[in-house]
Amino acid sequence: MRILLPGRLTFEKALALQEELVEALQRGQTDETLILLEHEPVFTIGRTRDRSSLRSSLPYAVFETNRGGQATYHGPGQLTGYPILDLNKRGRDLHLYLRFLEDYLIRFSADFGVTAQRREGLTGVWVGERKLASLGIGVRKWISMHGFAINILESSTPPFSSITPCGLAGVEMTNLEQECGMTIDFETALQAAVRLFEEMLPELSVAPGA
Repeated sequence: MRILLPGRLTFEKALALQEELVEALQRGQTDETLILLEHEPVFTIGRTRDRSSLRSSLPYAVFETNRGGQATYHGPGQLTGYPILDLNKRGRDLHLYLRFLEDYLIRFSADFGVTAQRREGLTGVWVGERKLASLGIGVRKWISMHGFAINILESSTPPFSSITPCGLAGVEMTNLEQECGMTIDFETALQAAVRLFEEMLPELSVAPGA
Protein backbone atom coordinates (compact mmCIF):
# COMPACT_ATOMS: atom_id res chain seq x y z
CA MET A 1 0.00 0.00 0.00
CA ARG A 2 1.36 3.37 -1.06
CA ILE A 3 0.20 6.68 0.40
CA LEU A 4 0.20 9.79 -1.82
CA LEU A 5 -0.22 13.22 -0.23
CA PRO A 6 -0.17 15.64 -3.18
CA GLY A 7 -1.49 18.63 -1.23
CA ARG A 8 -4.16 20.74 -2.93
CA LEU A 9 -5.13 19.78 -6.49
CA THR A 10 -7.77 20.71 -8.99
CA PHE A 11 -10.39 18.02 -9.46
CA GLU A 12 -9.21 17.47 -13.06
CA LYS A 13 -5.61 16.78 -11.98
CA ALA A 14 -6.74 14.44 -9.21
CA LEU A 15 -8.98 12.52 -11.60
CA ALA A 16 -6.12 12.16 -14.10
CA LEU A 17 -3.90 10.86 -11.30
CA GLN A 18 -6.53 8.31 -10.30
CA GLU A 19 -6.99 7.10 -13.85
CA GLU A 20 -3.22 6.69 -14.27
CA LEU A 21 -2.98 4.64 -11.07
CA VAL A 22 -6.04 2.51 -11.92
CA GLU A 23 -4.55 1.56 -15.28
CA ALA A 24 -1.15 0.85 -13.74
CA LEU A 25 -2.70 -1.37 -11.05
CA GLN A 26 -4.70 -3.25 -13.68
CA ARG A 27 -1.42 -3.97 -15.49
CA GLY A 28 0.32 -4.99 -12.27
CA GLN A 29 2.75 -2.09 -12.57
CA THR A 30 2.06 -0.45 -9.23
CA ASP A 31 0.79 -1.20 -5.73
CA GLU A 32 -2.57 -0.31 -4.24
CA THR A 33 -2.56 3.39 -3.38
CA LEU A 34 -4.42 5.77 -1.10
CA ILE A 35 -4.50 9.40 -2.27
CA LEU A 36 -5.37 11.94 0.44
CA LEU A 37 -5.71 15.58 -0.58
CA GLU A 38 -7.64 18.83 -0.57
CA HIS A 39 -9.29 20.14 -3.72
CA GLU A 40 -9.45 23.58 -5.17
CA PRO A 41 -13.13 24.67 -4.84
CA VAL A 42 -15.38 22.79 -7.27
CA PHE A 43 -18.86 21.29 -7.54
CA THR A 44 -19.12 17.81 -9.02
CA ILE A 45 -22.01 15.68 -10.20
CA GLY A 46 -22.34 12.14 -11.53
CA ARG A 47 -23.40 11.37 -15.07
CA THR A 48 -27.14 11.78 -14.74
CA ARG A 49 -29.91 13.56 -16.61
CA ASP A 50 -31.28 14.78 -13.29
CA ARG A 51 -29.28 17.91 -12.44
CA SER A 52 -31.83 19.35 -10.04
CA SER A 53 -29.29 19.27 -7.20
CA LEU A 54 -27.37 22.06 -8.97
CA ARG A 55 -28.76 25.55 -8.62
CA SER A 56 -28.18 28.61 -10.79
CA SER A 57 -25.44 31.21 -10.23
CA LEU A 58 -22.98 28.79 -8.64
CA PRO A 59 -19.81 30.41 -7.23
CA TYR A 60 -17.51 27.68 -8.58
CA ALA A 61 -17.23 25.55 -11.72
CA VAL A 62 -19.13 22.26 -12.12
CA PHE A 63 -17.28 19.11 -13.15
CA GLU A 64 -19.24 16.11 -14.44
CA THR A 65 -17.54 12.90 -13.39
CA ASN A 66 -17.99 9.13 -13.73
CA ARG A 67 -18.94 8.42 -10.13
CA GLY A 68 -22.50 7.76 -9.07
CA GLY A 69 -24.72 10.30 -7.39
CA GLN A 70 -25.90 13.88 -7.39
CA ALA A 71 -24.06 17.13 -6.72
CA THR A 72 -21.48 17.66 -4.02
CA TYR A 73 -18.78 20.19 -3.20
CA HIS A 74 -15.03 19.73 -2.76
CA GLY A 75 -12.70 22.37 -1.44
CA PRO A 76 -10.10 23.48 1.10
CA GLY A 77 -10.60 22.26 4.65
CA GLN A 78 -12.21 19.05 3.42
CA LEU A 79 -10.18 15.83 3.38
CA THR A 80 -10.80 13.82 0.22
CA GLY A 81 -9.58 10.24 -0.08
CA TYR A 82 -9.22 8.17 -3.23
CA PRO A 83 -8.33 4.52 -2.47
CA ILE A 84 -7.08 2.74 -5.58
CA LEU A 85 -7.61 -0.87 -4.46
CA ASP A 86 -7.76 -4.23 -6.21
CA LEU A 87 -11.19 -5.47 -5.18
CA ASN A 88 -10.53 -8.70 -7.10
CA LYS A 89 -8.43 -9.57 -4.05
CA ARG A 90 -10.87 -8.08 -1.56
CA GLY A 91 -14.15 -9.85 -2.15
CA ARG A 92 -15.62 -8.11 -5.23
CA ASP A 93 -18.37 -6.74 -2.99
CA LEU A 94 -19.21 -3.05 -3.43
CA HIS A 95 -21.57 -3.01 -0.44
CA LEU A 96 -18.83 -4.45 1.76
CA TYR A 97 -16.40 -1.85 0.42
CA LEU A 98 -18.80 1.02 1.12
CA ARG A 99 -19.39 -0.24 4.66
CA PHE A 100 -15.60 -0.42 5.14
CA LEU A 101 -15.21 3.22 4.10
CA GLU A 102 -18.07 4.27 6.38
CA ASP A 103 -16.53 2.37 9.30
CA TYR A 104 -13.21 4.06 8.58
CA LEU A 105 -14.78 7.53 8.66
CA ILE A 106 -16.74 6.74 11.83
CA ARG A 107 -13.57 5.64 13.61
CA PHE A 108 -11.67 8.62 12.24
CA SER A 109 -14.33 10.96 13.65
CA ALA A 110 -14.14 9.21 17.02
CA ASP A 111 -10.45 10.14 17.19
CA PHE A 112 -11.64 13.75 17.46
CA GLY A 113 -14.33 13.00 20.03
CA VAL A 114 -17.18 13.01 17.50
CA THR A 115 -19.76 10.21 17.53
CA ALA A 116 -20.72 9.61 13.91
CA GLN A 117 -22.90 6.89 12.45
CA ARG A 118 -24.69 5.57 9.39
CA ARG A 119 -28.31 6.41 8.62
CA GLU A 120 -30.62 3.73 7.32
CA GLY A 121 -31.02 3.90 3.56
CA LEU A 122 -28.50 6.73 3.11
CA THR A 123 -24.87 6.50 2.06
CA GLY A 124 -22.34 8.52 4.00
CA VAL A 125 -21.54 9.34 7.61
CA TRP A 126 -23.73 11.47 9.84
CA VAL A 127 -23.81 13.17 13.23
CA GLY A 128 -27.46 12.97 14.15
CA GLU A 129 -29.23 14.26 11.03
CA ARG A 130 -26.24 16.37 9.93
CA LYS A 131 -24.07 14.97 7.15
CA LEU A 132 -20.36 14.91 7.94
CA ALA A 133 -18.91 12.82 5.10
CA SER A 134 -19.94 11.75 1.60
CA LEU A 135 -19.02 8.67 -0.41
CA GLY A 136 -19.05 8.04 -4.13
CA ILE A 137 -17.11 5.16 -5.64
CA GLY A 138 -16.38 3.78 -9.06
CA VAL A 139 -14.73 0.58 -10.27
CA ARG A 140 -12.98 -0.48 -13.46
CA LYS A 141 -12.41 -4.22 -13.75
CA TRP A 142 -12.80 -4.28 -9.96
CA ILE A 143 -10.13 -1.63 -9.37
CA SER A 144 -11.65 1.07 -7.18
CA MET A 145 -11.50 4.82 -7.73
CA HIS A 146 -13.14 7.93 -6.30
CA GLY A 147 -13.91 7.43 -2.60
CA PHE A 148 -14.83 9.74 0.26
CA ALA A 149 -14.80 13.33 1.43
CA ILE A 150 -15.05 14.37 5.10
CA ASN A 151 -15.43 17.98 6.18
CA ILE A 152 -12.73 18.86 8.71
CA LEU A 153 -12.65 22.65 9.07
CA GLU A 154 -15.64 24.96 9.54
CA SER A 155 -14.61 26.78 6.36
CA SER A 156 -15.36 23.64 4.32
CA THR A 157 -19.15 23.68 4.64
CA PRO A 158 -20.59 27.11 3.59
CA PRO A 159 -20.32 26.38 -0.18
CA PHE A 160 -22.73 23.44 0.23
CA SER A 161 -25.51 26.02 0.65
CA SER A 162 -25.28 26.71 -3.11
CA ILE A 163 -26.46 23.17 -4.01
CA THR A 164 -28.74 20.40 -2.78
CA PRO A 165 -26.01 18.11 -1.41
CA CYS A 166 -26.31 14.60 -2.84
CA GLY A 167 -29.84 15.51 -3.95
CA LEU A 168 -31.12 15.38 -0.35
CA ALA A 169 -33.51 18.29 0.18
CA GLY A 170 -33.05 20.03 3.52
CA VAL A 171 -29.88 18.19 4.49
CA GLU A 172 -27.52 20.11 6.78
CA MET A 173 -23.79 19.62 6.20
CA THR A 174 -21.45 19.70 9.17
CA ASN A 175 -17.73 19.43 9.92
CA LEU A 176 -15.48 17.99 12.62
CA GLU A 177 -14.54 21.39 14.06
CA GLN A 178 -18.19 22.29 14.55
CA GLU A 179 -19.03 18.93 16.07
CA CYS A 180 -16.07 18.66 18.46
CA GLY A 181 -16.16 22.34 19.41
CA MET A 182 -12.45 23.03 18.93
CA THR A 183 -9.94 24.03 16.28
CA ILE A 184 -8.37 21.18 14.33
CA ASP A 185 -4.98 21.33 12.64
CA PHE A 186 -5.53 19.98 9.13
CA GLU A 187 -2.08 18.39 8.91
CA THR A 188 -2.71 16.55 12.18
CA ALA A 189 -6.01 15.25 10.78
CA LEU A 190 -4.27 14.19 7.57
CA GLN A 191 -1.65 12.15 9.41
CA ALA A 192 -4.33 10.57 11.61
CA ALA A 193 -6.22 9.57 8.46
CA VAL A 194 -3.11 7.89 7.03
CA ARG A 195 -2.41 5.90 10.19
CA LEU A 196 -6.00 4.72 10.57
CA PHE A 197 -6.34 3.60 6.94
CA GLU A 198 -3.15 1.56 7.16
CA GLU A 199 -4.42 0.03 10.40
CA MET A 200 -7.87 -0.84 9.07
CA LEU A 201 -7.12 -2.01 5.52
CA PRO A 202 -6.46 -5.63 6.57
CA GLU A 203 -10.09 -5.71 7.78
CA LEU A 204 -11.28 -5.45 4.17
CA SER A 205 -11.78 -9.07 3.16
CA VAL A 206 -9.12 -10.71 1.05
CA ALA A 207 -10.03 -13.60 -1.24
CA PRO A 208 -8.50 -16.97 -0.26
CA GLY A 209 -5.18 -17.55 -1.96
CA ALA A 210 -4.78 -13.87 -2.95
